[in-house]
Amino acid sequence: MNDSAASRSVVIERQLSHPPEKVWRALTQGALIEEWLMKNDFKPVVGHKFTFRSKPMPEWDGVIDAQVTEVESQARLSYTWSALGLQSIVTWTLTPASGGTHLRMEQSGFRLDQEAAYRGANYGWQRFIGNLERVLGERA
Repeated sequence: MNDSAASRSVVIERQLSHPPEKVWRALTQGALIEEWLMKNDFKPVVGHKFTFRSKPMPEWDGVIDAQVTEVESQARLSYTWSALGLQSIVTWTLTPASGGTHLRMEQSGFRLDQEAAYRGANYGWQRFIGNLERVLGERA
């Protein structure tokens, strides 16, 4: 594999004390997604094109274009994530675990020359998943 084709991923895993169906709702219901991630017009339907909307910044309009690529209820969800020249895939995997759910989030497709985007995503997803955990706890 040459350097131009090489890529890497941000992977975050958490043990959550909530059942998969509750975590799934937080990952797939637009109003809940807005509470922990961003405004959106998401629908858990393969092929659905949607956007995430964040606060605009001088160098970015705050829009992430996305499309659902995989939906396996309460188990796996994937969508494209396109913004600022980054073309990536976000995949959520839920595995039932004792007392809750093992959550794995992977954002793949960072080219080696996208170090700033890679570091930003690593930081951002830590914060977003922390927000997800808070939303899950508030909706017990």
